Amino acid sequence: MSLAEHPFGRLLPRIHTPPPGPASRALARELALYESPNVTYSGEDFPVFWAEAVGANVRDVDGNVYVDLTAAFAVAGAGHANPRIVEAVREQAGRLMHGMGDVHPPDIKVALLRKLAEIAPAGLTRSVLANSGGEAVEAALKTAAIATGKPRVLAFHGGYHGLTYGALDVSSREDFRAPFAAQLGRNAVFAPYPYAYRSPFGDDPEEVAAACLRYVEHLLDTPGTASEEIGALLVEPVQGRGGDVVPHPAFLPGLRRICDERGLLLILDEIYTGFGRTGRWFACEHTGVVPDLLVVGKALTGGLPFAACIGTERVMSAWPRSRGEAIHTSTFLGNPVACAAALASIEALEEGRLVERSATLGAALAEGLRRVTGDHPHVGEVRGLGMMIGVEMVRDRTSREPAPELSGRVVVEALRRGLLLLGGGIYGNVLSFSPPFVLTEEQMERALEILGEIFGGLHHEP
Repeated sequence: MSLAEHPFGRLLPRIHTPPPGPASRALARELALYESPNVTYSGEDFPVFWAEAVGANVRDVDGNVYVDLTAAFAVAGAGHANPRIVEAVREQAGRLMHGMGDVHPPDIKVALLRKLAEIAPAGLTRSVLANSGGEAVEAALKTAAIATGKPRVLAFHGGYHGLTYGALDVSSREDFRAPFAAQLGRNAVFAPYPYAYRSPFGDDPEEVAAACLRYVEHLLDTPGTASEEIGALLVEPVQGRGGDVVPHPAFLPGLRRICDERGLLLILDEIYTGFGRTGRWFACEHTGVVPDLLVVGKALTGGLPFAACIGTERVMSAWPRSRGEAIHTSTFLGNPVACAAALASIEALEEGRLVERSATLGAALAEGLRRVTGDHPHVGEVRGLGMMIGVEMVRDRTSREPAPELSGRVVVEALRRGLLLLGGGIYGNVLSFSPPFVLTEEQMERALEILGEIFGGLHHEP
């Protein structure tokens, strides 16, 4: 039986051939002949090549079935191959695959823009569409520069906003930045993010958030920091690749206050957190903060490359009216198939009450992870919001020294037992859980059982 024939991909893990199997290994050898060596990591235990995916299940080319605890980088919130999205893509592709987005737009682009204005936090009504999250971040940076007349942005340590040049400039990961440092614009100033587990300001979340806010104000008010050239603050409401770091609830309102007092724009990067990942449509709704610009992507379509920057009327009106040549556009802007997928994805989330399911199942998953890790000496913290959960791996709880080699072992062992899991965090020591919202309770409990066995084996690690 194929995954598509099984209702919603509800299968439990089934490993027939120890991964990566012979078909995956053969494909890896061939891939190495044609792809840049920097793109796909290939080693003794990686990668497996996907053949199909439905619901929360993935089947590889060797016939192994995995429970996906990643939603493929948090994209498949509504589930892999969600029937509503598949049908919308199929219908739209048969009618119109491509339009002329900024000259003769496809009709469906208007429907999507209207829907984005309806579901975005109040007051965010105008959008710039993009093909990727990095592009949408750059649209936000351009919008902020035009609206404020100031080129610089205050961003945060641990933040990740994409790898195109503008997005990379405001991301703080030195491993990504270093090879291209000479070409970056140097328009970003970085402040500490309230990562309470690893903060120089202590480990009380509220005090850490307050200290980080004071640091932001210090940077903005200190001569010589180019503060007079900063027009916007860019932040993830919950850091994704930074390690599933959830700030204290006072942090975002504090940033909103700082921006309002100084006439700055607040840009929220919700590429990862948007469309239900944290148990609300957008993570900023947990604290009632409305940004000036909201950047979304990933789960927007459930599988096709697409993203958007959504802003207020006031801020977006800073863009000049097109006189026949847009100064920010792209060939595939507002691609009709991607628009159809986005509309269907939003409908699937609404009708299936999947955002609410993300909240309830995410809380159960976090509690289950705390249960199976217990007082494990190598688990420093389990944290999260909705279906966005991080498990911090450490050498010991006293030193809190990051243990990326242990998180790597868990990822590999999970793969061998039929679970797809990713490592993350600024030190590579955080196990990142972002399953599809259609993950069944049976799949979750089996995954927790497997993880409990894996963590039990780590008790014996030196």
